[in-house]
Amino acid sequence: MSGSGAGTASSRGMFRSLHVRNYRLFSSANLVSLVGTWMQRIGQDWLVLQLSGDSGIALGVVTALQFAPGLLLGLYGGVLADRYPKRRVLAATQALMGVVALVLGLLVATDAIRLWHVFVLAAALGSVSAVDVPVRQAFVSEIVGPDLLTNAVGLNSTVFNGARLVGPAAAGLLIGASSGDTAPAFLLNAASFAATIVALLVMRPAELFPSPPVARARGQLRAGVAYTWSRPDLVLALALAFLVGTFGLNTQVLIALMARQEFDLGAEAFGLLTTFFAVGSLTGALVSARRNSRPQERFLVAGVVLFGLACVVAGLMPGYAWFAAWLVPTGAAAMVFTVANNSFVQLGVDPQMRGRVMALYFMCLTGGMPLGSPVVGWVAEHLGAPWAFVLSGGLLVVAGLCAAAWLAHARRAGRTAPAAAQAAYSPVEAG
Repeated sequence: MSGSGAGTASSRGMFRSLHVRNYRLFSSANLVSLVGTWMQRIGQDWLVLQLSGDSGIALGVVTALQFAPGLLLGLYGGVLADRYPKRRVLAATQALMGVVALVLGLLVATDAIRLWHVFVLAAALGSVSAVDVPVRQAFVSEIVGPDLLTNAVGLNSTVFNGARLVGPAAAGLLIGASSGDTAPAFLLNAASFAATIVALLVMRPAELFPSPPVARARGQLRAGVAYTWSRPDLVLALALAFLVGTFGLNTQVLIALMARQEFDLGAEAFGLLTTFFAVGSLTGALVSARRNSRPQERFLVAGVVLFGLACVVAGLMPGYAWFAAWLVPTGAAAMVFTVANNSFVQLGVDPQMRGRVMALYFMCLTGGMPLGSPVVGWVAEHLGAPWAFVLSGGLLVVAGLCAAAWLAHARRAGRTAPAAAQAAYSPVEAG
């Protein structure tokens, strides 16, 4: 299908981006790879609990180590996204992440694994991911063009959460069937990266919508920061992303602690709880894929408040069944906000700045996790996992209400954020 056909596809329903051949390849390979990634996340969390004697602090530390590199390397990943062909950069990062998963699997399989090995490999994975994430996010716009970008972002989240639906449950069953052995989960994840690499290699370059590469020059990092800081709408979106990343996206840590500490259950129950959360996230992603326009700021603020309230209620649930059921609306609330915020940022930036702005966005979204995860782990260890849920959700509600007050004040003062025009693209013959 040609690049010009992508615009025609914009009226073909919720799955309209799938009419673009390159996007079909990308999303289907992503599904395979992300199933493996979720299997590794479950395996890694369970392995840390095994090696540390169920320490919530150790679980928080490994999560922090995995996401901390984004604070140091994320902007450089954005510069690479704006400067070099994104397809080639992604092939390299996917291969490196596959190597990290393979090493972890072999260490577990040979019974040579130690807790510090998991910490080091989590930091290595986070370092590569700090480059991979902004490049991958910016590449989506080059696959489908501006008319389908909102839909593609929603479908990407659908794929992500479809994998979250399958991966954790599969990992829980696999670990349970292997008497607690996590090695198969890591080895399968290592193999899954091949799917994305092959998909990238067989794409049709002529059907992409590449933005003009930014020439190597000094001050490109500062230029990205200055551009973002000059836009009140982007500052709001990034601030909300930071708060949600710090206090809201630690659900994986909290779900593991709820399963192990609060309910005294095994890996299968942990995987099932994550699957319930994924059902909600998948529902939220599908609803979000129906949007055709850039969300409004007030929608983002409402999304943060609703997600915070859902986390508070999750911490107050009286038992396993109630908690599992409530994870569905909690996951939906988290995903509706995340997709809306992602689309809001991507559709509001200059194409030549997209890589750097998306790097800043994901630095905020995931960079807060190294700060929040150990705190959440400490609260869960000393006060219990339910109180960690309540505290995290309560902070999000307060943050959302403060953002709403700021928006109301800005409107009264006549300082509403300017509407950003969508960038014009045209298919460019590449290679």
